[in-house]
Amino acid sequence: MGFVIAVDGPAASGKGTIAVKLGALYGYPVLDSGLLYRAVGVKVLERGQDLGDEAAALDAARSLDPAELEQPRVRTRAAGEAASRVAVYSPVRRALREFQQAFAAREPGAVIDGRDIGTVIAPHAPAKLYVTATPEVRAQRRWKQLTGQGEAVTFEEILADIRVRDERDSARADSPMTMAADAVLLDTTEMTIDAAFDAARRIVETARSRWETAKG
Repeated sequence: MGFVIAVDGPAASGKGTIAVKLGALYGYPVLDSGLLYRAVGVKVLERGQDLGDEAAALDAARSLDPAELEQPRVRTRAAGEAASRVAVYSPVRRALREFQQAFAAREPGAVIDGRDIGTVIAPHAPAKLYVTATPEVRAQRRWKQLTGQGEAVTFEEILADIRVRDERDSARADSPMTMAADAVLLDTTEMTIDAAFDAARRIVETARSRWETAKG
């Protein structure tokens, strides 16, 4: 495994933006693992199936084409809700784990953002961040993103969505909303994008120095 940067955290915490910027800085490929679950949820819906049907979700995960991650429809509000629904199925998570772990094995490194990257997908990642923010700030960010894409949605609706998703994830026995013991917490509530990225960069640089020293 190369130098893997695991960026975990709840929805709209800023982890995606930070991951992309870190990938550009180091020249590493970036995987938004949330898109995998969004694509699975969208596929279930487009097949006319029920998100409550675990077998349907598992079949969609097993037949997932990486090209589907590039489709604009996986970045909608509906896709986010669908992702939250299918992500509760352990078989679906296991089916998508291999894809993510193969991505993490890329040389000379990779950046992956999600919710269980540092705990499940790449527990030995040299650099781990757990990015978070208050529900209100996260809702504001997501509302700006969605309205910027032309979706008609209110801040109150997005805040309700985020609270439901947080509760749904936290209530699971295998909740991905767990910060790895060796991850560094980064609260972006009162940070600009530039400030959050600079803080993340410094965290990664410290981890990189430690990793290179260990390698000898």
